Amino acid sequence: MNMAWKEIRKHKGRFLILGSIVFLVSLLTFIISGLANGLSQDNAALIKDLPNGQFFMAKEADQAYNLSRIDSSIQDQILHKQKDAVAFSIQMGFLNDSAKKQRSVAFVTATDSKLFKNVNKGEIVLDRSMKDAGIKIGDTFTNNQYNGNFIVKGFVENNKFSHAPVAYINMDDYKEMYRVNEMQLIFIPKGDSTQEFTGLQSFSKNQFLNTISSYKAEQMSLNMIIWFLVVISGMLFAIFFYMMNVQKIGLYGILKAIGVKTSTLFKMMWTQMVLITVIALSLSIALSQIFNTIAPKGMPFELIPETIGQLSAIFLIIGFIGATLSGLQIKKIEPLHAIQQGEV
Repeated sequence: MNMAWKEIRKHKGRFLILGSIVFLVSLLTFIISGLANGLSQDNAALIKDLPNGQFFMAKEADQAYNLSRIDSSIQDQILHKQKDAVAFSIQMGFLNDSAKKQRSVAFVTATDSKLFKNVNKGEIVLDRSMKDAGIKIGDTFTNNQYNGNFIVKGFVENNKFSHAPVAYINMDDYKEMYRVNEMQLIFIPKGDSTQEFTGLQSFSKNQFLNTISSYKAEQMSLNMIIWFLVVISGMLFAIFFYMMNVQKIGLYGILKAIGVKTSTLFKMMWTQMVLITVIALSLSIALSQIFNTIAPKGMPFELIPETIGQLSAIFLIIGFIGATLSGLQIKKIEPLHAIQQGEV
């Protein structure tokens, strides 16, 4: 530890450059991760906030939830056997306010359940983002496919689907609007993948989220960027320590000649890596939290402690691997040969 710190102080310019690069890469990674989590919630909070369980849709829908139609007899059979099960449907649409302005929403209706809002005919419950947009309880909306008016009866927290606020409506109103009698999906909380029902296909929560094309494409793109940044940081550690080790071949030869073990040299390098990474990560975490507070209100940004911990651990592991790979040349150093080359 003492030897590692002395070298950092002696060559602080080199280590400052590495620390700055790790700081910038990790900061960018945290920010993109926050955006990925925020967009994930904005795209599918309605589904993500449900407990773990199994989703079922018609096999003939070919994993397209909006094309799924579940036979009423099968639905009744499942709901009768599974007390906590719920059948629900989601359909994108529009609401027209009193000023004839169209507002995009995701209409949701469901059988009686604690997991979804149940409303009376002619009523509607909206995501709170609509309240932030100026909508109040008692306001009325119309829909081109619905003969009557919808009266706002309340708001719910963090219910989004496909980047649109959720609008809970009565099942009869939904059937009138979309001219259907069947529900699209059945959800069984704490259900397992071994459950099978005739004509239905089973999905876990993550599997079902990946059937939503916009969600899958969005998250795949952002996660690919995050992993590229993590790999780049590992390569930076490997290259930096490799160049440092090349410059110190003579020094390592002298240290080996006086009895310093190879493991001690590795420990010195690992200590330097940990110090640089921890300092860089601490600064990037602090700045990413500041960014969270100053980010525009409409920006979907959510950087949770779990994500911070996972990414920090990954950076440390990648840094350890990169430094270790670059240090393999230390084992090959012959003291006499290295001393003859001279210390650079």
